[in-house]
Amino acid sequence: MTDSLPAQKDGGATILEIGQQPDVWREIARSTDPALKPFVDDVVARPDLRVILTGAGSSAFIGEIACATLRRHLGRRVEAIPTTDIVATPRDFLEPHTPTLMVSFGRSGNSPESLATTELADEIVDDVWHLVFTCDPSGALGKAHAGRDRSRVVFMPERTNDSGFAMTSSLTSMLLTCLLLLGPATADDAYTLAAAAEHVADLQPDIKSLAHAKKQRFVYLGSGPLAGLARESALKMLELTAGDVVTYFDSPLGFRHGPKSALDADTLAVVYVSTDPYTRRYDLDIITEIRAQLGQDAVAVLSTEPLPESHGPAIVVPGLKGFDDALVALPYLVFAQYLALFTALEHGKTPDNPFPSGEVNRVVQGVTIYPMPQERD
Repeated sequence: MTDSLPAQKDGGATILEIGQQPDVWREIARSTDPALKPFVDDVVARPDLRVILTGAGSSAFIGEIACATLRRHLGRRVEAIPTTDIVATPRDFLEPHTPTLMVSFGRSGNSPESLATTELADEIVDDVWHLVFTCDPSGALGKAHAGRDRSRVVFMPERTNDSGFAMTSSLTSMLLTCLLLLGPATADDAYTLAAAAEHVADLQPDIKSLAHAKKQRFVYLGSGPLAGLARESALKMLELTAGDVVTYFDSPLGFRHGPKSALDADTLAVVYVSTDPYTRRYDLDIITEIRAQLGQDAVAVLSTEPLPESHGPAIVVPGLKGFDDALVALPYLVFAQYLALFTALEHGKTPDNPFPSGEVNRVVQGVTIYPMPQERD
């Protein structure tokens, strides 16, 4: 495969949307509305508050990446629960008498479950507030919550409403903005992360070499916030290759309990190494174990610092040592997106539209939202 950009019909929109992310993150750092902070601070000040991070598909994985970091930073009960779970069994997840901040993520806000989740929260929960992150001002979710006293809608830069099939810049822009408004991230952090993502973009020839091997299985492993990253990475590869490759995600410790059976000579394992020194030990152990089983080239490792010599090489993303894993996930996501894109092209797919016959759609279709039956006395 050559190093030239793919044609627009193949993946031109997707590669542009991946590549624009460093610049988008800088724009977000400059333009996040400070008027949102008083609303957030007032709601979060409630000691009994419950925060639910929700979305569908990749938007749900934003919550999985951010959840633990926000829990530590806010000192509040924070949970990541997909809209698809809430809509299917709302009374299993929504607590009527617990004050709740519902944080919703949606690229377009037009997925049927997105609006239904906020409506169910309004119906079931006595005290509920909404913080909506979306990329489409004309989307149903943003329109529904615009101007409401207990809602705030945060729109991402217009260009993040990705025209490609898979969420790329839309996902990272919503994650970063959430971590700026609710978490520990600062504008300076956003600039540092943008520089790290540019470093990842410079590694495209190396990422193409990984894709050129045309492995049939990809296993993504990460702990804590990086477990959500692993899940999103696996989905991105599955989506852009239209299911031609088998993908799996897990934590390094969980992987040994049966799922390790998936490893074979046609597998590439991608391990995201934590910045936490304690957690990092478990990441290093699984790297050593898989390399001993399948060979050094069977594992691609992303780390913020070089590995000890005994553990083999890593792709080092500089400037992030000591950053929280939820922040480190942002440039790591850029790596995962490029790997999925180039692998899809190697398999002859069209990443901008991997399902030209419409079996899977950019915005989910065919979902019927049913009215919730009233509880019996």
